[in-house]
Amino acid sequence: MQAVRGKDTAPEMRVRRLLHSHGYRYRIHKKDIPGKPDLAFPARKKAIFVHGCFWHGHNCPKGTRPRTNRKFWENKLSKNIKRDEKNYETLISLGWQPLVIWECELKAYDDADLMAKLKDFLEGSNS
Repeated sequence: MQAVRGKDTAPEMRVRRLLHSHGYRYRIHKKDIPGKPDLAFPARKKAIFVHGCFWHGHNCPKGTRPRTNRKFWENKLSKNIKRDEKNYETLISLGWQPLVIWECELKAYDDADLMAKLKDFLEGSNS
């Protein structure tokens, strides 16, 4: 587990490179924003989280929980999910809009589709 990255993962880097190539500028892993989003757009009050399906409990084949040491993994992963939900609620209460992009979702999108989704989120209204 020591080799598991928390920052600068391949899915996160794909999103960052794509946004940067289209002229969007952002801050990464800002500690003063709840949840330390992978990408933060302070002027727009928008935050993007690029989540790994396993670590954040997504309901997809990649999010399947291990069969061994079930008690440990259930406890760990449920804490991650609760922490994420709390962070989203805090962000929303502060007037921010969070967007979660799942690892499996990235595999389904080509760059044009992904950019359309990101642009829709970033250019959309703050309501």
